Amino acid sequence: MGLRRRVAATAVALAAVTLAACAPALPESVVPGTHAVVGVTGEVTSSNPLASPTPANLELAAATRAGFGAMVDGEFVPDPSFGAVTISGDDPFIVRYDLAEPSWSDGTPVDAADLLLGWAWAAGILPADDADAGAEAEATDAGAEASLEPEMAGVPELDEFGRAIVVRFAEPTMLWQTAVTAQVPAHIVGRLAFGLDDAMEAKQAVVRAIEDDDATALAKIGEVWQEGFAWGEDEDPSADLMLSSGPYRVDGVTRDAAGQSVSLVPNTAYRGGAAAQIARVDLVPAGADAVAEVGARLDVVQVPPTAANDAPIHQLERRDATVVTTHDGTVWSLLLRPAGVLADAAARAAFLRLAPVGDLVDRGAGPWAAAYVKTTSMLAMPGSRAFDVVAEDSGFAAALGTPADDAALDREAAGVPAGATVCVLYDWASPFAAGAFAALRDAAAEGGWTVTDCGADDIDAALAQGGWVAALARVPVPQSPAQIAEQWGSASTTALTLQADAERDTLIAQYAHTVDVYDSRDLLAQIEATIVRAAVARPLAINPVVTLADRDVTGVAARNGPGPMLLPGIAQWSAAVDSTAVTAP
Repeated sequence: MGLRRRVAATAVALAAVTLAACAPALPESVVPGTHAVVGVTGEVTSSNPLASPTPANLELAAATRAGFGAMVDGEFVPDPSFGAVTISGDDPFIVRYDLAEPSWSDGTPVDAADLLLGWAWAAGILPADDADAGAEAEATDAGAEASLEPEMAGVPELDEFGRAIVVRFAEPTMLWQTAVTAQVPAHIVGRLAFGLDDAMEAKQAVVRAIEDDDATALAKIGEVWQEGFAWGEDEDPSADLMLSSGPYRVDGVTRDAAGQSVSLVPNTAYRGGAAAQIARVDLVPAGADAVAEVGARLDVVQVPPTAANDAPIHQLERRDATVVTTHDGTVWSLLLRPAGVLADAAARAAFLRLAPVGDLVDRGAGPWAAAYVKTTSMLAMPGSRAFDVVAEDSGFAAALGTPADDAALDREAAGVPAGATVCVLYDWASPFAAGAFAALRDAAAEGGWTVTDCGADDIDAALAQGGWVAALARVPVPQSPAQIAEQWGSASTTALTLQADAERDTLIAQYAHTVDVYDSRDLLAQIEATIVRAAVARPLAINPVVTLADRDVTGVAARNGPGPMLLPGIAQWSAAVDSTAVTAP
């Protein structure tokens, strides 16, 4: 309750300042009167994407937060307009996070205090509430993957004049470029936690609390971190919660029967490499039939490809709408667990070789088959720089990717009797899974196997319960060593196939502490090779997403998942002038 009162008081003070000030001129890049309406799924619930990384919160952050760079298709792409990240020592491993001259939308500089706050979150020194603490303890007990996350050693050195911090790591980490961010304004955290209105005093209070390891002050900061940036359901977020360091800032939030709408306007304080071009962007509920509303209520939206929307999307293309297909960072796979008739690796390999990937994808995807990019990796995404190395070195093509001349003889050579039964788990509600299952069942019958239906209404619950031997499932392509260990590590209780491999565990640990990008690709290929040799997975295709943009909005280039896919490139969008727009005098 005290935190809510502090938020409200700050909002009143900032509102008075805002009303008294003259509205700044739009950046030169902005075309007055331009407007775009974007359909989104879910509502924004927090301005802190680190505390609450929901899809809507991450998409908003992509438009309103700047950073040192971003992970794109599995590799870091730097943004020098925000700053630079450099390795300044190898033993111990030391990294310098050096800001250029970014600022928050209220004019307050992004500086070392913001980076130190980001470090405190990443280092785990901000106290969480009891529920979060319990969840963290449970996650730590579940496996050894927590040790693969970057481990910081001691409080960083601050170069406040140079707007930089120097971080020492306990060991080298491949995640050094993304380990520290400035996603949350330290002066707002200090204001809400300690009641300090002066931005510099508030920043210093945050710095002192972290440097002095002040448990009482850190508890207040932790409370603000977790709760202070949450958006209430029945009230507009305060000005504190709408600050931006990116090309756009939140201008207002409205609610009606359809749901929440968030209005974005260009951030006049932004000095990044790509400045906003559209004068206003509204994020609105996509609705039940978003495709039908493109060109009417909606200008831009992302939808899954379905048989029902194939023809309407084709019609949009005929009217010069932009249609772009990317993927959401998940891979459709045939997963096998070492049990029953599939206990032996040779039996599993024979079963995986008989799966006709082309037929599975064609029958699962229907008219959208071309949108499902086929893949041979569980760990790397097609199109990424790592994928070619992994595909070449994993041994997949020879071991699993080449069908046997005779599937029945292949089965017999593996010691599996004719008619051996494999019950396959899949999602009854998924057209892709249902079609792929039917294709697998037919192919298996030709090879002398019997595939039976173990489908489920709740695929996630069924996978988690275990007991299955084979499954057609869509799983995330892991983005970090810890995620690889969670899916494929011997100690993980949530591993996809529960197949232990000591060599794989060693390789994952080496991968986590490798900072050379070329060495990391080689190690990723070696990890993939252990999965191939175990014959526990047959990757099929990456799950697609379709981005639609009306012809009046150009430059829309969606990003592959995971993470925000639609708004990371919003600064490159342009739009025709809205004839109904009203320009304030």
